[in-house]
Amino acid sequence: MRKKLPIGIDGFEKLRTNDFYYADKTMFIKELLQNWGEVNLFTRPRRFGKSLNMSMLKCFFEVECAPELFDGLKIMQEKALCEKYMGKFPVISISLKSVDGLNFQAASAALRRVIGNEACRFSFLPESSRLGQDDKELYYGLTAIKNGSFLMTDDILADSLRTLSQLLFKHYGQKVILLIDEYDVPLDKAFQTGYYDEMASLIRNMLGNALKTSDSLYFAVLTGCLRISKESIFTGLNNLKVHTISDVRYDEFFGFTDADVDELLKFYVLSSYKDVFRDWYDGYRFGDAKVYSPWDVINYCDELLADPGAEPGNYWANTSGNDLIRRLLKKANQTTRYEVEQLINGGAITKTIRQELTYRDVEDSVDNIWSVLYSAGYLTWRDRLPGKQMKLTLPNREVRELFIDLVKDWFEETTLADSDRINRFCAAFPIGDTTTIQDMLHDYLWDSISVRDTAVRTNMKENFYHGMVLGLLRSQGSWLVKSNAEMGEGYSDIFIQTPDGIGIVIELKYADDGNLEVACAKALKQIEEKKYAKGLNHRSIKKIVKYGMAFCEKECMVVMT
Repeated sequence: MRKKLPIGIDGFEKLRTNDFYYADKTMFIKELLQNWGEVNLFTRPRRFGKSLNMSMLKCFFEVECAPELFDGLKIMQEKALCEKYMGKFPVISISLKSVDGLNFQAASAALRRVIGNEACRFSFLPESSRLGQDDKELYYGLTAIKNGSFLMTDDILADSLRTLSQLLFKHYGQKVILLIDEYDVPLDKAFQTGYYDEMASLIRNMLGNALKTSDSLYFAVLTGCLRISKESIFTGLNNLKVHTISDVRYDEFFGFTDADVDELLKFYVLSSYKDVFRDWYDGYRFGDAKVYSPWDVINYCDELLADPGAEPGNYWANTSGNDLIRRLLKKANQTTRYEVEQLINGGAITKTIRQELTYRDVEDSVDNIWSVLYSAGYLTWRDRLPGKQMKLTLPNREVRELFIDLVKDWFEETTLADSDRINRFCAAFPIGDTTTIQDMLHDYLWDSISVRDTAVRTNMKENFYHGMVLGLLRSQGSWLVKSNAEMGEGYSDIFIQTPDGIGIVIELKYADDGNLEVACAKALKQIEEKKYAKGLNHRSIKKIVKYGMAFCEKECMVVMT
């Protein structure tokens, strides 16, 4: 029986004891110990294995760990290291991804719950002969509950991780390893909801108390998507080592390398799909390593095992609201739109990358949004230039299609806001005013972002313009507007029926060679050959207007019969 694919499994013990497939990242442990840092921060995009690696660290170092979880894995070949470190440390392990709320009170209650639940794991502490009564009172302060809520005061919460570390140090006589996953999620949520200052102060105090020259700390590992600037969160934390996606060290331990993907595809007899995986899900650059999105690879493998004809999907892109790209588009001027065009069409843009930002900085300028898009995995680097500059590209097909979809949404949203203009555009269709349609389409194309890269399939380009025209026409609430409607002997691109009985058939073409006139002729010929208009005979339509539209970059032509 083949191993199960670990979709959504980020617990190492669960993965190893329930016969899930595991891409071996255990040598991360060796590198972490060799490249010693008392406090280590790893920033990586979401869904690239941060939580699983943190769970692995907990399972390896924690007192009374189960060594069999690591049977057959690379780290077990390091016998001296395993003898010295495996199962030798008290470990505090928390994830802050659930710390959320509509206000600071709700979010701080969620943080109390996270800390309190972790403290409750060490329920033996009140019985410890190595703890005095005052120590036990401190423990009760962390774990006291009333009506399902932890009662710790603000002061106790701010000092909670240091307190728990000291108690465990006293009990075991061994310094503590502290693991904090998704440290920046509470800050992101707070910024979006309006209580950033309060949450930033709380997180700053909690981390500062636990991580600054603590006698009870052996080492700490934090993970997140963004590096929040030292000045705002890590004030005075001089023992912090930051490892971003630009750094070569540890570059192969988050995400799937090419070798990881080859091994996985071979295991599931899917090697013939390698080119599809590379086109859609490869392209990230962490340090010097070329990396695939593991979430995508695992999900598409699962789809293929059920249906060998399954098309690749936007798995990673659909795990977030993608608000960063929306923010970029809302702030975009003509230059920014041109840069987005460059990216969508396979090109590169040059930007200065700032990897130390506060959440307020993100809103200050479009340039900062580019930096965050890079850190969050929407962009990757092609070349490094002097002065922290990088040539940035979209990593793969999945992210490109995400950008295209969001550009369509943005265009429709901004365009529909100008109701007078769009009403003039739509009114030209029933009366056959091709000059107005063509001129206004040209204006819209100039304001929008086009798909023109020759590496993009022609039908994908046509889909982009199809979506743009469709969004404009659907603004007319009294019109019946259908996309890819079955008509005659095929499927017309766009069909419209107006309340006064006018039927409009539209066929769109992308002119790769720039010959708009020939492309329009092909569009009209297709309408006739596929008998699209004939399919309208059974409807209560008095008049039929047929349009051929052709596009090439920001140029267009409209003809009718």
